[in-house]
Amino acid sequence: MREDGKIDYVEFPGTDLAATKKFYGAAFGWTFQDYGPQYVAFEGQGADGGFTTGEAPEKPLVILYAHDLEAMEAKVRGAGGSITKPIFAFPGGRRFHFRDPSGNELAVWSAT
Repeated sequence: MREDGKIDYVEFPGTDLAATKKFYGAAFGWTFQDYGPQYVAFEGQGADGGFTTGEAPEKPLVILYAHDLEAMEAKVRGAGGSITKPIFAFPGGRRFHFRDPSGNELAVWSAT
């Protein structure tokens, strides 16, 4: 069961998804699910995640989970985080991005 505030997903920038899938498949036995030409996901590797060529983060993006996305966004703001991408929908749920006081960008997502 997913828990609020726990690391749930990691998104990596990608440049060549076919080469990325080939590498991680050969080196570590990972399998992938394609979600269009710009996104490929993996599961069961300690944390789930994906590689993207569309709006790719500059570095890996750690994504936390929240059952109530609006309440978690309010907590992030209240704790001093700055919202870099307000809540938006994507296939599978909704999320927002924020920066912590050290400048690290993270995201929080919800299935609802």
